[in-house]
Amino acid sequence: MRNYELETKERVAFIQNLLKTSGAKGIVFGNSGGKDSALVGILCKMACDNTIGVLLPCASKRNYGLDADDGRVLAEQFGIETRLVDLTPVREALLGELQGVTEPTPMALTNIAPRLRMTTLYAIAASEGLLVAGTGNRSEAYVGYFTKWGDGSTDFNPIADLTVTEIYEFLRYLNAPACIIDKAPSAGLFDGQTDEDDMGVTYAQIDAVINGEEIPPEKAAIIERMHRNSEHKRIGVQKFKYV
Repeated sequence: MRNYELETKERVAFIQNLLKTSGAKGIVFGNSGGKDSALVGILCKMACDNTIGVLLPCASKRNYGLDADDGRVLAEQFGIETRLVDLTPVREALLGELQGVTEPTPMALTNIAPRLRMTTLYAIAASEGLLVAGTGNRSEAYVGYFTKWGDGSTDFNPIADLTVTEIYEFLRYLNAPACIIDKAPSAGLFDGQTDEDDMGVTYAQIDAVINGEEIPPEKAAIIERMHRNSEHKRIGVQKFKYV
């Protein structure tokens, strides 16, 4: 297990140095109500008082309910400013414009929300002189479970080197809300969606592969295929890693 007292100090210092060298006035991140955004929000708030978490519901009922509620719990506990931008009408307008132009595939439809969210965060950042913090973890990156030019495109990512197992350990160390730690990981892309159902493997299995441990061969084959097929996505995010 990592020394999370030291990890906290080093990551906060990393963020503070980045703000100093960039001349940015603060940080903005997407507060999804999930584990990754929770850890990013806590670390960024520790580093900079002007940290803004934006709730970005987009079509899924869960975005307006459970996820938004958990995001607000996090913000209240750690004193993070909260804003809300409802992207559902924007998504509907885009789909309307696509009628007669193309027939979006399920994957194309799924990727709309992450890209609209990142467009929104950068609009806020550019308007107020902020940096956009990423919220992707090492386990997701290993199998390409992120949207290119969506959640994979940010100014910096203070948790990019952490596996999901480590994300949970870190959150427990920081006394993050139980409602976030205890719920099944989900990108909130549509109602009933969970990350592990989508992938067909668990994060524990992905972390085991990353750490060189043995898992059932059929699960290892899925992870290897996802890793191989998503190499093009990782090339574009290398510069965002925390070091």
